[in-house]
Amino acid sequence: MRPATATAAALSAVLGAGAAAIAAGRFASDAALKTPPGRPLPSDPALTVHATAAGQITLTRSLASQRPGVYGLSGDGCHAVVGPVIESAPHAADTVVRRLEGVTHGTLTAGDRVWLTPQVHLGNPRDALGLDHADVDIPGELGGLPAWFVPGIRDTWVITVHGLGTTREHPMVVMDFLHAQRFPVLDLAYRGDLGAPRSPDGLGHLGETEWRDLDAAIRYAIRYGAENVVLHGWSTGASMALHAAANSALRDRISGLVLDSPVLDWEATLRALAAARRTPTALLPLAVRAAQGRAGLRGDRMAQAADPDSLKVPTLIFHGPDDALAPWTRSRQLAAARPDLVTLHTVPEAPHAAMWNADPATYEETLRRFLTPLM
Repeated sequence: MRPATATAAALSAVLGAGAAAIAAGRFASDAALKTPPGRPLPSDPALTVHATAAGQITLTRSLASQRPGVYGLSGDGCHAVVGPVIESAPHAADTVVRRLEGVTHGTLTAGDRVWLTPQVHLGNPRDALGLDHADVDIPGELGGLPAWFVPGIRDTWVITVHGLGTTREHPMVVMDFLHAQRFPVLDLAYRGDLGAPRSPDGLGHLGETEWRDLDAAIRYAIRYGAENVVLHGWSTGASMALHAAANSALRDRISGLVLDSPVLDWEATLRALAAARRTPTALLPLAVRAAQGRAGLRGDRMAQAADPDSLKVPTLIFHGPDDALAPWTRSRQLAAARPDLVTLHTVPEAPHAAMWNADPATYEETLRRFLTPLM
């Protein structure tokens, strides 16, 4: 082969490989930037329904299906609530039997493909929990943001905000508890959620832009009678709470933060989501860079929001070592750096954003003790 021909062939190969790598990186980054609310995350394993009986359901045996606690069980066209594993129930070696608390929607039949989700309730607070509520519209920078308001007599409001792969139905797991403590609760849907405005680029930003919708909810709460607010966020919703506490013009009205599975290291979360989508290991750095470039993510923004020295209010973190999407190392570091303000409640055997699900009673008692001085 002549030198010029060989050079052209080599250049074509390099350019082809580069284009393929860019395309692969873009595809992999979709795992993190386009996670539809209410759909399984790439890390959520699919399970098979083997059988159902009175108050019982038999599922594929896996680490996921053996988790302790209470979970939603979702599939295409169905949703149920499952409780703890029933060890005494007869079952094959490759299956596990859990208590079936109830079928919320659709039907469950043998062969159905389902996944466990921390989102236990469907519908609205009235239909799911019997709680009176108002459907409110919060003025946001991109348009109206739908929210549920459950009234209470206290002048400190709790604003709840969901995270990756869930909807505003997820925070209903603590709504009964908060209502019993007489807190007004404002449960927010933000950009990208059903009924809320679409993000201008159609992508998620792991809280870096979404926090401004939470800021709009804080303004709404203050306008309608809240003296102070406590922000309770899950996953990227917890990241939004930290951004708001650092940057909101009304941050002096934030009296406390509750952070469940906070995403404090977006690079680690992007990498975990891309890996769960079976992205080849060699392409993971490219997937992270592609996501960063597409969404304009900047690590220093999250670092500033989670800077221990800038934290000003009491903070309760629920997190544990089994969170594969938001490693809890950063939560531990934050708690160790500010023991005067930060309490870390460790939750073992709980996946991302499912700290309540693993042990509801302990979660709520820990939350009660934290909120009592803030009432």
